[in-house]
Amino acid sequence: MSTLRRGLALACFPLAVAAAGQADARVTKLTITSKISPAYNGQSFGQAGQYETYTGAITGEVDPADRRSAIIQDIALAPRNARGMVEYTATFFLTKPIDMSKSSGILFQQVPNRGGRIDIGGRAAGDVGLSSGWQGDMTGTQVERVTVPVAKNPDGSSITGPYTFTIADLGSGSPISADGSTATIYAGLNNPSIPYAPATSDTTQAELTSYATYTFNTAQLTDPRLVPSSDWAFGDCTSTPFPGAASGTRICVKGGFDKSRIYRLVYRVKDPLVLGLGLAAFRDAASFFRYATQDDFGTPNPVAGGIRWTIVQGTSQSGNFIKTMIHLGFTEDDSAFRGRRIWDGAIPFIAARQNPIDYRFAISGGEGKLYEQGTDPVVWWETYTDVARGRAPASMLDRCRASGTCPKITEVNGSAEYWNLRMSPGIVGTKADVDIPLPSEVRRYYVPSTSHGGGNGAWTLTPAQTGSTVGTCVLPANPMPEQPILRALTDATIEWVTKDREMPASAYPRLADATMVPESALNFPNIPGAPNPRGLVNTVIDYDYGTSFNYNDMAGFITNAPIVVRKLIPTYVPQVDSDGNEIPGIKPLMAEMPLGTYTGWNVTANGFYKGQACAFTGGFIPFAKTKAERLASGDPRPSLEERYPSFTAFYFQAAAVLNRLVAQRYMRAEDAATEFNAALTSVLANAFVAKDGFAEAYMARRVRAKAAMEEN
Repeated sequence: MSTLRRGLALACFPLAVAAAGQADARVTKLTITSKISPAYNGQSFGQAGQYETYTGAITGEVDPADRRSAIIQDIALAPRNARGMVEYTATFFLTKPIDMSKSSGILFQQVPNRGGRIDIGGRAAGDVGLSSGWQGDMTGTQVERVTVPVAKNPDGSSITGPYTFTIADLGSGSPISADGSTATIYAGLNNPSIPYAPATSDTTQAELTSYATYTFNTAQLTDPRLVPSSDWAFGDCTSTPFPGAASGTRICVKGGFDKSRIYRLVYRVKDPLVLGLGLAAFRDAASFFRYATQDDFGTPNPVAGGIRWTIVQGTSQSGNFIKTMIHLGFTEDDSAFRGRRIWDGAIPFIAARQNPIDYRFAISGGEGKLYEQGTDPVVWWETYTDVARGRAPASMLDRCRASGTCPKITEVNGSAEYWNLRMSPGIVGTKADVDIPLPSEVRRYYVPSTSHGGGNGAWTLTPAQTGSTVGTCVLPANPMPEQPILRALTDATIEWVTKDREMPASAYPRLADATMVPESALNFPNIPGAPNPRGLVNTVIDYDYGTSFNYNDMAGFITNAPIVVRKLIPTYVPQVDSDGNEIPGIKPLMAEMPLGTYTGWNVTANGFYKGQACAFTGGFIPFAKTKAERLASGDPRPSLEERYPSFTAFYFQAAAVLNRLVAQRYMRAEDAATEFNAALTSVLANAFVAKDGFAEAYMARRVRAKAAMEEN
């Protein structure tokens, strides 16, 4: 997107100032620990020129009595400062043009994933980038974080509560030690250890049970065997004999874990973090850098007066976090300027659920495993009555509509979100009997046949074997890309926000056109030697957490120990064609002109979950090269030879597909050109299509173009 199209003169920006002392809840102190100017080795970025970066922290305070803050779980039980406010400190990283008069006026607030700092770099358009902390349970060396207090009972004693989770041998990345003696208690994919210590190390007050099997699509544990309390301990036995060295984050079993079984641990934990303060900290960071001129101590805001629009972006659990902020009303500035919007646009990417951050003993991540929260609350944008779970009508936009602060929302997902992360209820409800309509504030896009986040776009029949945190997968990696579509939709969102230009048409699976179906109705072909997806979907579970849990908001606290599985919720997936490739959505060139079957699911090759879903990871099953090869193997899918009879035909078909994607604003022209050349180069180099005179001419042009580029 050109600077000319996006840039605006600084003089036209409204100068909104939040004066110190007026705010009910706000950033009170800006601490800059590092400034690099110019940054990025002095590189200049188009008309925006050189950039500079700021690293530091913000300190803020929240009024626990304010209506917008009261929803933060246990905020009333958090320690307060002399003004009766609850404090937090969050890290940040800011990148901006040195000359803010050359800025686009857009602040992109990035949601870090598991503490990883996000640097958008310098941009010719002059965008400002902000990465700020929101996760309060970071315990390692993660860069982006927020420091939040521990809630205590009014008498100062520790708050305790039950915790339920499972431990299994996952192959690579298993929480069980190599010698089998010890398991690490952890929450979510690649998250740090659970920060909640056991309320007591007395194992008679806890329960460890092993089971023979657990399947994702049925949520059934079989053959329970209680481990005697004398045969396990809160300890580390990797270098110390049982009961091991005392530990609050590990347990060990006398004689070691049976890696062929899954274990469920139920115990009491203590000292809950007020993790919901991360919602306020992230909101307040956007508010300060967008609206404030300085902090309470006179430290100036480096981008004061230079921001006209704010767009938030988050991927995976960070996208879930965006949904949670919108649902819980953290789109409204919690300051003297009531009703002031924080974000103009929001782009949750590959985010199927909400973030389980705002209940007692919450975590700030997860991956949709047994007993993990995320699909429990409202997950639909428009009002829907969840009859299946006995809930009141609601939508994720209720609070921002009431305050008039809803952003324009661009939701982008792929196949893995439906297979592994339980996207289904947000599309067709918990009875899977209606296409929940999209409100005017939301556009939805689907990139079919993709892994979580998409693949590398490589045009090859032999992609690298893939791995996963739950074991190495059976099928090689799915190369189907998502990023080019996301980039184009980000550009479109910018124009929607800044110019009110309508977005490209939403495109996603629906019941109405039979592109959203139960797994049992999937028309997947019988491919010799390849796995079938039947039974691989991660079914939505209706949990009973007890009467103190607020289900629609995923707030309150859990009292059931263990957590009770009430029933399963219908979980639908996108329909496929005769090749096994998905039908609905925005199809990249690789989907329109496939070299094989690209799946949003895969199968675990080893560990306890062998034969079940290889989480978040898609697969690839190549087509036969020739008709003879196909017939010999019994493959029902036409071969490459039958699909693409000549290079000329492939060339013009690919050009037509990419031109259409660009015209529909689903792809940038520069990305289309890159993908076009990559596809043509690969099909020629790997003899996927028959060469002809046109192929020779194309190759000659490429050689001349490369020589000319090297001369220049």
